[in-house]
Amino acid sequence: MEHQALDVRAHINGRSMSGYQWLLLGLCFLIVATDGMDVAIMGFLAPDIIAEWGISRTAFGLAMSATPVGLAIGALFVGPMSDRWGRKRMLLGAVALFGVFNLLSAAAGNIFVLGLLRFLTGLGLGAAMPCCTTLLSEYVPERSRSTLLAVMFTGFNLGSALIGFAAAALLPSYGWRTLLLMGGAIPLVCLPIYLWLLPESARFMVVRKFPGAKIAQTLRRVCGGDFSDDTRFHVSEPPVATGHPVGTLVSPAYKSMTLSLWTTYFMGLLVIYLLGGWLPTLIRDAGLPIERAASLTALFQLGGTVGALVVGFYMDRWRANRVIGLAYGGGAVFILLLAMSDIHTATFTAMVMLAGFCMNGAQTGMTAFAPACYPTAVRATGVSWMLGIGRFGSILGSFLGGVLLSMGWGFSAVIAILGIPAAIAALAIVLVKAGARAAPKAA
Repeated sequence: MEHQALDVRAHINGRSMSGYQWLLLGLCFLIVATDGMDVAIMGFLAPDIIAEWGISRTAFGLAMSATPVGLAIGALFVGPMSDRWGRKRMLLGAVALFGVFNLLSAAAGNIFVLGLLRFLTGLGLGAAMPCCTTLLSEYVPERSRSTLLAVMFTGFNLGSALIGFAAAALLPSYGWRTLLLMGGAIPLVCLPIYLWLLPESARFMVVRKFPGAKIAQTLRRVCGGDFSDDTRFHVSEPPVATGHPVGTLVSPAYKSMTLSLWTTYFMGLLVIYLLGGWLPTLIRDAGLPIERAASLTALFQLGGTVGALVVGFYMDRWRANRVIGLAYGGGAVFILLLAMSDIHTATFTAMVMLAGFCMNGAQTGMTAFAPACYPTAVRATGVSWMLGIGRFGSILGSFLGGVLLSMGWGFSAVIAILGIPAAIAALAIVLVKAGARAAPKAA
């Protein structure tokens, strides 16, 4: 008896979004939002912790860098594990990890313990993002993938903005520990919902040779379709040589693409983390109260929320790398204008939002762009290693802010120098087309 054959990729691309696919988008959005809250939280706590413990800004910069270190290591490890053990399993573990250690961070009594706990929190935060990215990218139609992934990633910017507004409301009356407790409780409360509703990737199950009945059950549940349990499933994409998935990323077919992605993401995160992490302190030093500083920094993230949607929309309609490069270039321009603006004017507020629009929009575009660059067998590794390598840029940005302030650099000088890595990011992503010619089309 001849069994029906079904291309999972073509099946998803040939159908409209089901209600369950929209639900999956919402669940991933919520995970990314809590991720964004916990990643951004330390920047808003810096002034209060420095004052309470009587530590230097350089010392706090080292503790602030602990989270990005954990993010980098978590991302680098989770990709190969996700490509081997599954997207859902790794994602649930990541959410549990960053929720628990965020709660424990609230009990820290000194900067060393806080730094250690923030490192462990970062492991979970770094693992969650690539798992979310890969899982959703493998369940949405390619014609709207960039837009839908951008919608998901607006959750990160929204979460970062919400924690800023929460900081402005809670810090004066309840202290910095309350904010950490809130950041840890939210993902843990949501964890049973994720366990119940999140599906495993059907494309992953095909590549890992799961039983056809299991694939059929999952695919019917998420996307719908008329096929039997004994259908033979496959995915139309280039074959990948056996071996470690990281080796595939730097193989001749993908090396140029991979290096371009790494460079761009590194430079973008350097800018975003220095701005997001130290902007509250810089603004307060310039003469505004911490409540106003937190609200202005939140506007940087809100601008990025809109920017992510705009960049994702145009990525689905034009050359994606050029759209991202244009956004990074705009970020460099608005950062320079921000450095020259009077902090007390409406122009300054506008420049904060426009810089966030461009930089966070471009950075979100990168995470929407990367899954299309690699086949299913190494997709989680490709996405996670771009995120992981890029995280070293966030480590440098977090630490560099403290060093520059300790050296006596003023607000304008610290901000203006960030135009350089923003411009490098724009150039590197435009050059990604060289890698695209060499690499087989994965989608």
